[in-house]
Amino acid sequence: MAILLFFVAHWYLSLFSQTFFLHRYAAHQMFTMSKGWEKFFYVFTLITQGSSFLSPKAYGIMHRLHHAYADTENDPHSPSYSSNLFDMMWKTKKIYNDVLYDRADIDPKFKKNVPNWMFLEKLGDQWLMRIFWGTLYTLFYIKFATSPWEYALLPIHYLMGPVHGVVINWFAHKYGYINFKVNDTAKNLLPFDFLMMGESYHNNHHKLGGRANFGVKWHEFDPTYPVILLLNALHIIKLKKNNDLNYM
Repeated sequence: MAILLFFVAHWYLSLFSQTFFLHRYAAHQMFTMSKGWEKFFYVFTLITQGSSFLSPKAYGIMHRLHHAYADTENDPHSPSYSSNLFDMMWKTKKIYNDVLYDRADIDPKFKKNVPNWMFLEKLGDQWLMRIFWGTLYTLFYIKFATSPWEYALLPIHYLMGPVHGVVINWFAHKYGYINFKVNDTAKNLLPFDFLMMGESYHNNHHKLGGRANFGVKWHEFDPTYPVILLLNALHIIKLKKNNDLNYM
């Protein structure tokens, strides 16, 4: 039971950091926050993503490129240009590193106002830091695992961020349904998104790129949106009134 609770907690906390801070804030700027709260969520993201920490700077820029060039050769992660999901993940990793370390030639408009706390960006990307988190996960399993099959979950812990990414970037461009005609293959992967906290409403998001609520139809509940409304009510963030526009 302890292992399953740990896995579920890590899955959803890591996913919240990705969809709330990296995606809706860093990439799309659907809301604003003070520099103090921005640093808080940087640290929160490092802790919850751990060994698979994703740079808000690199994620934000790459996701903007994905929207601008979806399903073209310039898309940083399109199933249309990869033979399998592992090939796409490897290509994405290479582009991610080029963006993170400023080796890529990126139009300045894609970098506008992307958060960049250089110290934590470098700290989270250090292999020693990733190994540290991975070791903690492993020790937890050694202490609390009650069956050998539970150890099969460990690789997901190690790669939690990329796993969340590939669920959407691969599967939500191949399977699902559409509410809107768009100029790419984005689909809504799940009719009720209890696994990806609203992220799987990918077709909706590609149509309404700046909309904070990813659900559109009555059954498309976005679990992250009520949290955004709560944080807005508490004045931790300030939700933009007109968030139906794309970031550009």
